[in-house]
Amino acid sequence: MLTYPNIDPVALELGVIKVHWYGLMYLLGFAGVYFLGQYRAKQSYSVIKPEAIEDLVYFGALGVIIGGRFGYILFYNFSLFLNDPLILFKIWQGGMSFHGGMLGVFVAMWFFAKKQNCTMLQLTDLLSPLVPIGLGLGRLGNFINAELWGRVTDASWGMVFPNGGDLPRHPSQLYEAFLEGLVLFVILWFYTNKQRPTMAATGLVLFLYGVFRFFVEFFRLPDAHLGYLALDWVTMGQILSVPMIVIGAGLFYWAHRKK
Repeated sequence: MLTYPNIDPVALELGVIKVHWYGLMYLLGFAGVYFLGQYRAKQSYSVIKPEAIEDLVYFGALGVIIGGRFGYILFYNFSLFLNDPLILFKIWQGGMSFHGGMLGVFVAMWFFAKKQNCTMLQLTDLLSPLVPIGLGLGRLGNFINAELWGRVTDASWGMVFPNGGDLPRHPSQLYEAFLEGLVLFVILWFYTNKQRPTMAATGLVLFLYGVFRFFVEFFRLPDAHLGYLALDWVTMGQILSVPMIVIGAGLFYWAHRKK
């Protein structure tokens, strides 16, 4: 059994101002998208200029934050929202959904594409290799916060998390950081190193994330108020990942077939 490091969730405290590691992970993720986006926008087949990346990051950040919060309430806490609609705005209490954030980014890119005289899928193709940066850093933030830990395990790398009981659990946040962050980034970065058919990269990121998330859900403990939704193993995360897998595979196949 490994020892959980017990990192202070507060990275920096200046009087009444507290800077949390989780918030820093978001900032680092957006910074990574900005700098690598500048690099990718210089490629000859990029649909936008490097100077447009700043606005793209701004639109994308709005999509992630607004969509992520709406998605969390809709997919995971809708009953609580019905009792207290103001919970939607209480973001300091935590609660973000990747699937909601993804939908928010698609909406944001649709609006931004109209300004750039290109299509939404051309923009999401540009963004696809940059998405894993924020995903991986976000999961590290979950690990530091000792939240979203996994199921009980007897594996030698199991950890006892604060508020997770006395039994060792899968550090599922690190599984996700590795698969959805590092592995997904490497695959997409090299795949998009040369020009690909429109919507192929978008399809690939949807498909791979869906597969990785579906797999990790077997080790991650579902939300206590939801539990398993079917067959004593199906989780909300898996249900939301299935459409991503199907749509992603369809977009990838159709893009190459059109080519």
